[in-house]
Amino acid sequence: MPRATPPEAVVEVADVLLERIDDLGLRLAERFLIELDTYRNEAQVPFDTIRISCTCNLTLMLRHFTTDAPVDPEPPKETGRLRAQQGVPLAETLHAFRIGFEFLWSELVAESRRHPEVTDAMLVPLAADVWALSGEYAVAVAAAYRDMTSELVTQREHERSVLVEALFTGMIADPATLGEATRILGLPPTGRYVVVAAEVPATGREALPGIETALRTEQITSAWRLLPDQQIGVLALPEAREPAALRALRKHHTRVGVSPSYDALPETPQALHFARLALAGLRGRTRGVARFDDDPLAMLIAAAPVEAERMVRVSLGPLLALPYEERERLLETLRTWYAANGSAAETGRRLFLHPNSVRYRLRRIEELTDRSLNDPRAVLELGAALRALPVLK
Repeated sequence: MPRATPPEAVVEVADVLLERIDDLGLRLAERFLIELDTYRNEAQVPFDTIRISCTCNLTLMLRHFTTDAPVDPEPPKETGRLRAQQGVPLAETLHAFRIGFEFLWSELVAESRRHPEVTDAMLVPLAADVWALSGEYAVAVAAAYRDMTSELVTQREHERSVLVEALFTGMIADPATLGEATRILGLPPTGRYVVVAAEVPATGREALPGIETALRTEQITSAWRLLPDQQIGVLALPEAREPAALRALRKHHTRVGVSPSYDALPETPQALHFARLALAGLRGRTRGVARFDDDPLAMLIAAAPVEAERMVRVSLGPLLALPYEERERLLETLRTWYAANGSAAETGRRLFLHPNSVRYRLRRIEELTDRSLNDPRAVLELGAALRALPVLK
């Protein structure tokens, strides 16, 4: 809304200062270099941007005292946006404006002393006007700074998301692009990596909320991507930090697959495939962390569920056709026999059976499957089929 027209004597003082605006802008910029740490970093905040900003904002402030027009918030907003882009802390940006208004006030007072028609009675409302203007500027600067910060965060997240997607799909091939991608993602260009694939609880919800921060506290850098059915991530994981990473993953109530380690980021798509196989190997469980290297046979079974199902039916079909109680009794005996390294005595001890009872059940299994447990090839086939049996459930 319109303001009261400033006294003519005050207008003259402002006009005189406007004639020296370039010098005033330079002096204020030099003062910033003395009093503000961030502004001394020429690489971060080029001096020309400081000088131009000081000149523009001082011009706007002084014209405020030559007209009854309302304050134009655009110049301070532009400064707020620019400082956010340059990474100057908001507190330091606002401090710079406080210094600017102190400077303006001292220049107004000094010039007013050269104009006898400017009385102390005029300076009192002038002071109030200066500090009211300071408050309006602070609001405009802070709002623009926060808006730009939010925009930058969103922009960086989009950029990271695209780069992570490119990494997982193998679209980053040349060394220059890969180097730039690792810089933006915060991943080391060389080292030991693993890929993680976690099952999400619902579309759009993270399976591992807060995982990037949790890993960072363990000195593990990572980059993540949320898909409709999975949350996938690549971790720069030195061997010494792997236990910490697994602990962080196990804290979450979901299924998680972890790839074998690899040392070249272009291999990430293949590592993602292995991580997903490890995740598939957890079928039937509500939660857990499975590493591909912990059980390669289970991973191969998970990789080919149709073939695994056929292997089960070929090797164990007649046994599976038995009535439920007999089938489960024989399967439990066979599983325990494998766990006992083929010892009937140890199998009996674990099942609270006489070894002869165990041997009887084993012979029954041999008859049904037409395979001898003395034949290493048959033992291998039955063991693999037994491991793949959950595929049918």
